[in-house]
Amino acid sequence: MWARLPFGDELRAALGSPRNSRRLGSSPRSRVWRVELARGPAVVKQIVDGPDAEERYTREVAALRLAARADTPVVPALLGIDPDERVLVLERLDHQRPSSDWIVDYAAALARLHATAGPQDVGVLPRWLGPDRSDIESFLRLAETLEVPVAPGVPGELDDLVHRLDRAPGHALLHGDPCPGNDLHTTNGIRFIDFEQASLGSGLVELAYLRIGFPTCWCVTAAAAPLLDRAERAYRTAWHDATGGELHEDLADACAGWLLRGDALVERAHRGTTDHLARVPDRDWKWGTATARQRLVHRLGVVSRATADRADLSGFGRLSADMRQRMLARWPKLPPVPSQRP
Repeated sequence: MWARLPFGDELRAALGSPRNSRRLGSSPRSRVWRVELARGPAVVKQIVDGPDAEERYTREVAALRLAARADTPVVPALLGIDPDERVLVLERLDHQRPSSDWIVDYAAALARLHATAGPQDVGVLPRWLGPDRSDIESFLRLAETLEVPVAPGVPGELDDLVHRLDRAPGHALLHGDPCPGNDLHTTNGIRFIDFEQASLGSGLVELAYLRIGFPTCWCVTAAAAPLLDRAERAYRTAWHDATGGELHEDLADACAGWLLRGDALVERAHRGTTDHLARVPDRDWKWGTATARQRLVHRLGVVSRATADRADLSGFGRLSADMRQRMLARWPKLPPVPSQRP
């Protein structure tokens, strides 16, 4: 359906009249145009109607303003807003095809993004929400359906895990959906876009994306171990450079949290609608570059390895390994997730 360019009088007074507007492809949750302004090329984004449209718009504006603090830019410049129409006007940046080791620069840019917020920003964005008791119950039911025994201590381990994630320290600016496609690789570095799910929390929950396979994203990738190590070191170095602090925590909790979340097997429009882990034994469905079973097998393997040295998650780690083995025995032709982004 045709939609007019939402560029009202206040935006025109501040930025001039737009020229050469062209509608671009976008998610169903927004409309996007490219335009020419007197100061240069720009993007006009409008958050469309929906039960959470106002919240998504407010989050994106707040996140872009926080991210603008970075010494090295990590987001496009926010040129103007129209809250009544839920419109943002952003500088337009040209995206180039990422290199084969793109996750290294990506990880460093993600750390710089995370470092732009701190304790003084409490309340500017919602707190990140991790898995809850219903996720634990769903995961344990899946183990039962797969006929994998659950050791007596595992439910307690998972309760403690959910509690730790809920209380994880940190006030990092979390993107909320830091996926391939929401990162622009430009001649002047990486910029992140689409902050409609932004929140504050521990940066480790998004650093874990590289290892667990981009759990909220259509594009799953599993980098080789040497490349993954480089990327995680780049994140920690960039975090130290930006904050002066060290990150000594491992990623086991964050990866385990993503494994528990069945909603991370489907695109956003289908989240919160049903128990998606319960569907896996009876049906495999494809989302983007991988199927639900591929995603789950990958995550189970990551968690079983990440928890190898964690006494407080040892039972969960063994359960993850056993569930992965059972899934591969039941579906022996299941391929690994891709190693490269498309």
